[in-house]
Amino acid sequence: MTERIWLKEYPAGVPAEIDTSLYGSIPQLSENIFRKFAERPAYHNFGCSMSYAELDRHSRNFAAFLQSLPGMHKGERVAIMSPNLMQYPVALIGILRAGMIVVNVNPLYTPRELEHQLKDSGAKAIVIVENFASTLQQVIRKTQVEHVITTQLGDLLPAPKRWIVNFVVKRLKKMVPAWRIDGAVDLRVALARGAGAELKPVSLVREDIAFLQYTGGTTGLSKGAMLTHHNILANIAQAGAWIGGNLKEGEEIVISPLPMYHIFCLTTTLYFMSLGVVNVLITNPRDLPAFIKELRRWKWSVLAGVNTLFNGLLNTPGFSELDFSGLKVIVGGGAAVLKPVAEKWRQVTGHHITEAYGLTETSPAASINPIGTPWNGTIGLPISSTEFSIRDDDFNELPIWIGSGDIEKSTGEICIRGPQVMKGYWQLPGETAKVLQNGWLKTGDVGYMNAKGYVTITDRKKDMILVSGFNVYPNEIESVISTHPGVLECAVVGVPDERSGEAVKAVIVKKDPGLSKESVIEHCRRELTGYKIPKYVEFRDSLPKTPIGKILRRELRGK
Repeated sequence: MTERIWLKEYPAGVPAEIDTSLYGSIPQLSENIFRKFAERPAYHNFGCSMSYAELDRHSRNFAAFLQSLPGMHKGERVAIMSPNLMQYPVALIGILRAGMIVVNVNPLYTPRELEHQLKDSGAKAIVIVENFASTLQQVIRKTQVEHVITTQLGDLLPAPKRWIVNFVVKRLKKMVPAWRIDGAVDLRVALARGAGAELKPVSLVREDIAFLQYTGGTTGLSKGAMLTHHNILANIAQAGAWIGGNLKEGEEIVISPLPMYHIFCLTTTLYFMSLGVVNVLITNPRDLPAFIKELRRWKWSVLAGVNTLFNGLLNTPGFSELDFSGLKVIVGGGAAVLKPVAEKWRQVTGHHITEAYGLTETSPAASINPIGTPWNGTIGLPISSTEFSIRDDDFNELPIWIGSGDIEKSTGEICIRGPQVMKGYWQLPGETAKVLQNGWLKTGDVGYMNAKGYVTITDRKKDMILVSGFNVYPNEIESVISTHPGVLECAVVGVPDERSGEAVKAVIVKKDPGLSKESVIEHCRRELTGYKIPKYVEFRDSLPKTPIGKILRRELRGK
């Protein structure tokens, strides 16, 4: 096992190990948060705020309501299908306080995708925003769901704002397709019923499952990662050890454009709650002008995002005029932060994006650069209580790269061990065995570690392109293409080729309408060896993305 060389590079005050014994469950942590910050605003959305005391009361009432439903016992799965609204943390904390398991669902799922996740998880109940209820209506009879709790976008806003938002969404904007689900209960009714019901104490241990967090399904149907209370509490403590020294309890304003149903935002939300922050929920981050209008209202200090979000903000009028004087921590994850985006962000805001790395299976944080580090092309250092090992296909450990010699001999699959690593995949022992070996999680990401312990990802195993026997990593080519001033976004994939087996294809969204294929190729010739230069260049108006903005390469292959 490689010596933990990265510890020598830790920022002052960051411990090698974290203590996870303070809390036995997430509800125990949340109840401490509610006591400590009761009168402070916890969440802000649609111009209104909810205090920690209100979050305590609402989540307690929802937990009691769930426990009162027939067949709902400890360990039952409850799905949430909603964008970023104040209903989300209420439902999430309520489910956990009831001793049940949260199943986060992407509200943009098709009926087929929703059916799979509900059937696979065995969810007996679902909390769903009315805008998506028609999708549920199409599949509910094929699932085990017995209890449906519906909510409108404005339901937890005070009157008359609640009435106005719900009227505009439903009647004026016609954003709620017709639906009918017999027996569905309105969330406000559920909370009222819960207020008059007993909340029965539930004995939770650290190894109990807190979340079935479904992976993106990059190959076939998505799998549910079993994340325990211990996994999440450990990752909260790890985040606190790494970035906590930069933040002050009860004083920070966090902007949350990433969806709370995604693991990146989910765990960071719980961590920031432990600091008593005001969390500003962005319900529709794709509406960038409205997003910037919201940012203008706050002297915000923290933002977690992905490369496409940062790039989108930088290219939206008005962003550069915002007040950035309160910024303390900007975290980039989900996909590689590209150098041109990182450098322009620094130029415009005066602050560096701190690149982090993780997976659904690691709750998610596994490595982070020291806060404020200029872009360096790495995913940083393994965080406290976390080990990284680079392994070949036979699971043999590879040497670190010392800065000279053949880098390929140090490049292999990144494997991770730590308290944040999942229990396994829900009801899939065979799939679990493929990725968990001797306590190590095999990530599917390819990379290497340098002599200081910094890790560089070259690409995903499955995304690597084989051109005439040479390994070509799309990330490298995308980084080069993105430096062309005429390029807004790009993605690189491999496509079948009779002569070389595979060829490189670049799919580009133009910033300059006059950008040509020849200009892109010439730009690549200056930076890349011959076999890495794209053989095909295609221009599109947009690129397919996941809900958090990660570009979906798989949808570009063969098209």
